[in-house]
Amino acid sequence: MNIEEQITNYINSQSGQKSIEMAELHSYILSLLPGTRLWYDDGRNAENKVVSNPNIGYGFQTLNYANGSSKEFFQIGLSANTTGFSIYILGLKDKSYLASTYGKRLGKATVTGYCIKFKTIRDIQLDVLGEAILYGVKATQ
Repeated sequence: MNIEEQITNYINSQSGQKSIEMAELHSYILSLLPGTRLWYDDGRNAENKVVSNPNIGYGFQTLNYANGSSKEFFQIGLSANTTGFSIYILGLKDKSYLASTYGKRLGKATVTGYCIKFKTIRDIQLDVLGEAILYGVKATQ
């Protein structure tokens, strides 16, 4: 199964309105990042143990670790969680930037150093989410 099929299956595996909104978020991110590299992470580690929620990934970056190793990974992640959705903006150096720049303008969302969590699209300002995503891609290139 290719990545696009895995993504479609993941979106379709969500129940009712969550599936519809996840498809809308996926389309929105693709419109912001045309031609972006897509990823699908099923949330399992090397031992096939579930360690996180599955993620749809967008973009490409190389993460460098303190031990000298590196890993290719996505820049933006979209995941369903028990209460709604999480958008991950990975690789940012300044862990206070998202919350201080976009937190108040986003609407009903929780913003941490790299994650924007919200219950439904209706709770947020989609254009502000788009600004945060575009910032994240630019900052990690």
